[in-house]
Amino acid sequence: MPVIEVQRQTLPILGNPNQGARFYNPDLPASEPFVPGHRTCAGCGPSIQYRMTSKASGDNTILVGPTGCMYVANSSYLCTPYNVPWAHTQIGSAGSFTAGVAAAYEAMIRKGKYKGTFPNVICEAGDGSASDIGLASISGALYRNHDCLIICYDNEQYANTGIQASSRTPYGGMTTFSPPGPKVPEAKTLYPKDLARMMAAGHPHCYVATASVGYPIDLMNKVRKGLNHRGAAYLMIYTPCQKGFVYETPRSIDLGRLVVECGLYPMWEWNPEKREYDYSFRPQTMRPVSEYLKLQGRFGHLHAEHIANLQKFANQQWQMMGVQLPEALIKAADPKNQVNMAAAAEAEAVAQTL
Repeated sequence: MPVIEVQRQTLPILGNPNQGARFYNPDLPASEPFVPGHRTCAGCGPSIQYRMTSKASGDNTILVGPTGCMYVANSSYLCTPYNVPWAHTQIGSAGSFTAGVAAAYEAMIRKGKYKGTFPNVICEAGDGSASDIGLASISGALYRNHDCLIICYDNEQYANTGIQASSRTPYGGMTTFSPPGPKVPEAKTLYPKDLARMMAAGHPHCYVATASVGYPIDLMNKVRKGLNHRGAAYLMIYTPCQKGFVYETPRSIDLGRLVVECGLYPMWEWNPEKREYDYSFRPQTMRPVSEYLKLQGRFGHLHAEHIANLQKFANQQWQMMGVQLPEALIKAADPKNQVNMAAAAEAEAVAQTL
């Protein structure tokens, strides 16, 4: 029996004349694979990301959702927001399940059992799955170079089970597993795992990139670049969680921009052909980390020295990308130039009266 060649899709890159601006782009596709009716929280960063990603990939898409907050919120009582095929898998098998879907469609097309173009196969894993429990299976799918896009929607915690710390939770982040107290006033003492860079270094034949919901066109273009790449691709996307971060509901996109502007979430692409990083993305402005931290209750306990530590970390991220630091950010890394967050200042005042 003759072998049929697999026909794959090629998605056009959207016009992005000003990567830092908020504007309507008429080139966006009209299809909505992710529709209203889900049960996520108001302002949910992962659901915003889901809509952007599926809109970029189009109707000929298959979504895989390992256990996580988006699985629970989007599959309650047989009611889902998906207009495309979606399948659940266990939290530890995100990569192996997605690889199986991609391999199965390739085999069916070659044998003439499926007539049509190869679908865009996308796995949407939270950081609990992508960075911790399912890391090995995802690495296996990338290493074997299955034609799929694996996304880590990074809300920096285990949101599904009550806001526990993950390896992506930032230094100083308060969770139920890392509460602040007299012995550990900063709450979480470890810095986040550099997950996307791990994936690029360990699987250099793959397209790897970081993105944020604060920059929709850049995010959707990176989704399309990952899908156009023949083979495995990996994308890590900042998706704030209103419940865990404790911020005002309308500020999700604001946080998605501020985290990039303050240097805590570097934006880059890994070019598998040139085997080099592309750091050409630049936000319109560079801000101190305090402007990002003060909008979130999870950082309300931080002291001046902890804020300075985060500023040092952010400065190192800028320097890694070859960005020259303004004097204001260098000074902000000195605890003497910082003040306690409001909650920490109030607690200290109360402690002195006891």
